[in-house]
Amino acid sequence: MGFQFGSFNAICETAALVICPLVGTTQGVEPTCYSRNVDIAGTLIFQPSTSFVHIVAIIMTAIMILHIRSKYTAVGRKEIVMFFWMYAAIELLAMFLDSGVIPTANPSYPWFAAIYTGLVAATYCCLLINGFVGFQFAEDGTPLSLWLLRISCLVVFGVSLFIAIATFKQLFGFNYTKPIPLFIIYIIWPLICVPIYIILQLVLVFRTLEDRWPIGDIIFGTVFYAGAQVLLFAFSVTICDAIKHYIDGLFFFTLCVLLSVMMVYKYWDSITREDLEFSVGSKAAVWEVKDPLLAPSGPEYDEDTASERYTYASSVGSPGFSNSG
Repeated sequence: MGFQFGSFNAICETAALVICPLVGTTQGVEPTCYSRNVDIAGTLIFQPSTSFVHIVAIIMTAIMILHIRSKYTAVGRKEIVMFFWMYAAIELLAMFLDSGVIPTANPSYPWFAAIYTGLVAATYCCLLINGFVGFQFAEDGTPLSLWLLRISCLVVFGVSLFIAIATFKQLFGFNYTKPIPLFIIYIIWPLICVPIYIILQLVLVFRTLEDRWPIGDIIFGTVFYAGAQVLLFAFSVTICDAIKHYIDGLFFFTLCVLLSVMMVYKYWDSITREDLEFSVGSKAAVWEVKDPLLAPSGPEYDEDTASERYTYASSVGSPGFSNSG
């Protein structure tokens, strides 16, 4: 079956997406080829290689968050760290959904899949708004900037969650056989946000920065992200058949998305400079004593007892302190 706008049938036959068991038909759409499962202590784990990448992604994201938080005065620190927190939440939830820890037959699966869909859409919204932070339309770190970001992401999350669960449950006129609104949120929305973010950052670099090296980070991030889409939606079945079901396109998709997110961090780190006057470092400052009175005693600073300005009168009849009476 060929690709059709608003239909997940062709996509899910190629890629094992989280929402595929919930759209198309009552039983969902099964991929043509997917990674083989493993039995661990009596528990069947789906997509084990992809789950491993999810764990690595969570660890790497935690490291990036710590580094961002250590740059106390960097531009857009609070805004960009929200993006990484949301990405970490996506990876954590995806690990449970992809691995089958939350089975597709479980009544809670549609709700977790809807939350996952909402988080993905909100994270792309967060990335898009972060693209404008460098232009200082609203001063970064201020309540206006932060609440604009939070409210926008919350609205996108709520709308996406509603559309997803309504589609899965066939509520309010939504139907999983024709999930056009869900298709727009899940497929089209990311393809809108990412190019806009890339263009904004290129404009920012060319207009405001003398250093052109950050363009390399943008290029690498773009290549990784584009490669993720191609490997998942075009070559997933080919990869799966060639490697005999050990891994599929979802593994490379998750890995390439992680690399593209790391490039987002690398790019942000390369264009921000911390104001050392107000930063708080982990190392104690070493101060050089310049005042001789505070310096350790030594030959250079020994008191000159022969000097008149350090000699005080020892008797009442000394000159200058004589008793006129």
